[in-house]
Amino acid sequence: MSSKNNNKLNVPEARDAMNKFKMECANEVGVDLKQGYNGDLTSRQAGSVGGQMVKRMIESYEQKAAE
Repeated sequence: MSSKNNNKLNVPEARDAMNKFKMECANEVGVDLKQGYNGDLTSRQAGSVGGQMVKRMIESYEQKAAE
């Protein structure tokens, strides 16, 4: 099985900001995320980081929509 990363950002210039956002969300849910390879994370840990990211994006959208 290949470990090729197929994740592509719509705005490549946002890569650093997205990485920072991911690290913040991982910290909020108590997942020890490190730069680079994180293959030692469980599916639950990875999912909790992704879920936190989505939750914060939705909250941000709702806040902006309410203004």
